[in-house]
Amino acid sequence: MTNRVTLPLTLLLLFTFCTTSTTNEPTLHDYHVGEKWVWSWKRTVEGEVRAEGVDIQEVVDYHGSLGFWNGVDTSLISTTLNQEQSSKPFRDWPLYVGKTWKYESEWENSEGTQGKTSQDVEVVAFEDLEVIAGKFKAYKIEYKGIVTNSRGFKGEMSDTWWYSPELKNYIRHVNANGYGIYTNELTNYTSAR
Repeated sequence: MTNRVTLPLTLLLLFTFCTTSTTNEPTLHDYHVGEKWVWSWKRTVEGEVRAEGVDIQEVVDYHGSLGFWNGVDTSLISTTLNQEQSSKPFRDWPLYVGKTWKYESEWENSEGTQGKTSQDVEVVAFEDLEVIAGKFKAYKIEYKGIVTNSRGFKGEMSDTWWYSPELKNYIRHVNANGYGIYTNELTNYTSAR
């Protein structure tokens, strides 16, 4: 009789623990020279691929500290991590299922067009996700809202990001803005260890 009660109770506690886990923002000490993430991306409009490419991020030694190199430029990881937290941030740490917040960003693209993104964000799941690079546990984070720009555009925009605490990075991103779908998926991760 004891085993019949113990097993379901153990499974319930295990399930509860797994679904209420939280993840804090990585620190500088979590990164190591040689770590590298490679993503493939494509932009599809009405089912036709209009653009595609590869993005990389590699941890390198940079002026006596650690930097992220994207194939062109290098930025200090400490500067990236220690940015002043906005009241409406892209990521609001710690992450856990059910967490919600508001994200806002003002930006300018390479052509000089300025814009603003305003989205409601929710962490909707912590799930296994298989991408080209492998299978990882990831937080599924949904962003839904509006994007406007200086050319008079205003439209709905949704983003879904899958963030892997194990890899300290996102492993998939899907963006839909009414003009097409942008997808980005991790194809390779190289550990420094």
